[in-house]
Amino acid sequence: MPTGGESVEVEPTTGAPVDAVPRRVPVRQQGRRQRDRQPDGDPPDDDGGAFWAPIEQVHWDGTPIRKDPAPERFRGFRLARRRAPSRTPPPPDPLPGLAALVVLSLVAAFFAWVSAAPFWLAVGHARTGTVVIDDCSGGGLTQRCRGIFTADDGRFIAHGVRVGGVPVDGHAAGTALPARMTGPDSGTAYADVGVGRHLRWLPGLLVVLGCTAGIVRWTGSARVPGRRHRRWAMGAAIAGPTLITVGFLVAAW
Repeated sequence: MPTGGESVEVEPTTGAPVDAVPRRVPVRQQGRRQRDRQPDGDPPDDDGGAFWAPIEQVHWDGTPIRKDPAPERFRGFRLARRRAPSRTPPPPDPLPGLAALVVLSLVAAFFAWVSAAPFWLAVGHARTGTVVIDDCSGGGLTQRCRGIFTADDGRFIAHGVRVGGVPVDGHAAGTALPARMTGPDSGTAYADVGVGRHLRWLPGLLVVLGCTAGIVRWTGSARVPGRRHRRWAMGAAIAGPTLITVGFLVAAW
């Protein structure tokens, strides 16, 4: 305690007299093994190898200052935040996949329709007969001919049927050509023979297969998470064009 009019200098950090608080406080003593490792001829430290921390990093009694632990509520919040799963990305826009599904389904339906009757004719399901050309218009791929088909067994006669595969020298009116039809309700007689009969259905069904692959790709069926769900999605995408093709084949029988 100061006596009389004497003024005592106070340390601003701790509030204690300057002479009562050491400037440095040891916090970690050097071990014996470390002292033994000093190079030969080096004098030992005056303070015995102690490490002195600044007064701002220790309490007035020499204990190091440590941060207070966070309260339990904040600790739990940090733990929950650390364990929380990452935010899932937003789902993709379904509009492009839906548009691709509609467009590719219509394209597959068209080519399945134009390939159904030629397919049955190519595999042998046909009624042979003779078609008499009435008139033809256009030329090449744009040629359109109509005529009258008469079955060889005399079971039916079809008037005004479309005639496909008409040769270049056989499109004159009144020309009789051997032809085939799937039935009296087919509406189209085919006069082509040989490899040409297969070229009428094979490209169309290949386009249907391409549309099926496009539906699987653009609708994201192959990217559905989970093996079981992905199989169901791909099966549904493949089943659509397949059912359309089977329906037209049944109708053309």
